Amino acid sequence: MHLFAENLAVELSSYYRNLALGHGVIPKVFTLVNGEGSQYLFFIDDLHMAQDEENQFLAYIVQDHEAVCYARGTLVILDKSQQLIEFAVIDQEDLQAIVCSAQLTRDIEDKPVGLTEFEKILAPKKTIFFSGLFDSIKLSEDRVEEFEVLWDEMKPKILHRSMGL
Repeated sequence: MHLFAENLAVELSSYYRNLALGHGVIPKVFTLVNGEGSQYLFFIDDLHMAQDEENQFLAYIVQDHEAVCYARGTLVILDKSQQLIEFAVIDQEDLQAIVCSAQLTRDIEDKPVGLTEFEKILAPKKTIFFSGLFDSIKLSEDRVEEFEVLWDEMKPKILHRSMGL
């Protein structure tokens, strides 16, 4: 497993804790890191796409930026009293994914007030429904151009930083 993948798991745990408890929001998040340590993070909900198109766009971004790992996270509502924040980190070279989950507690007004520590387990990458973003995709020139324009429009809202080596 690449060091960047392990770092993403630690960082996303802190990121979600801050968003949930500090700001009361739990967005769907996507982040990737390339071999030079350049990291991009954005909210998936900002894409406003159908699932298939969203997956194509994410695969395009992963491949265009030569990612070595990526992660995707979301809120999982099992029932009104049981909610989890979950994310998985997918490493390009590893057959295992890092899957992290923490239980979210809300108060009577439905505001997040507690979050357990994120439990980290390894799971076969093939069992994660979005684990195929490294798989080569064929896109029409029009679709590539559309995704390039969208990426350029998104850049001002994207967290971009260097993880360093």
